Amino acid sequence: MLIQDIMKKDVITLHSTHTIADAVQLMKEKRIRHIPIVKDGRIEGLVTDRDVKEASPSSISERLEPSLYETTLDKIMKTDLLIGHPRDFAEEAALMFYTYEIGCLPIVSNYQLVGILTKTDLLYNYIELTGANQPSSHIQIRVPNTPGILYEASKVFHDHNTNVLSVLVYPYQDNEEYKILAIRIKRMNPLPIIDGLKKQGFEVLWPSEPEIGV
Repeated sequence: MLIQDIMKKDVITLHSTHTIADAVQLMKEKRIRHIPIVKDGRIEGLVTDRDVKEASPSSISERLEPSLYETTLDKIMKTDLLIGHPRDFAEEAALMFYTYEIGCLPIVSNYQLVGILTKTDLLYNYIELTGANQPSSHIQIRVPNTPGILYEASKVFHDHNTNVLSVLVYPYQDNEEYKILAIRIKRMNPLPIIDGLKKQGFEVLWPSEPEIGV
């Protein structure tokens, strides 16, 4: 999936000559935490709710001192920014969030700000990709780390006429000989699928026997 498919395109921005008061009011009205600072469509910096709070001399009160309200944003904005491109892959953006511990990623094309991607956008996208927001069941099986094993497992779901919403592959502890397949199916009762997997020799890790009986 590309960033352009999940980014917010209607970006709320300010200019560097706007004040902290403008940023505070905008963040409250729009319920946002990141405001790109632009000039002629080009991004110059970024102001976050943390930048606003750090500009206050008091760490106890959430209210800024009156004089600080008139401070222009060029005094507090971050200018050393990481940016993304609309046609970058979403997982590459996720890696940037993870590596650099950032809260948002301005998206730029032809030197123009065209979107913004936040951690929340990535979280919502992950939920939708995995199908966790739909009525479904989650199954985990341990499989040998061999070519074609996913195809063999998929036969069981095909035989039971069951739609697979998502498949994630995880390493199994520190043992490279095995993988874990985390499969979400569009079915509330997974018991027939579990029985079918076991009959084909697959080791079902979840749901285990106690959870099945709950």
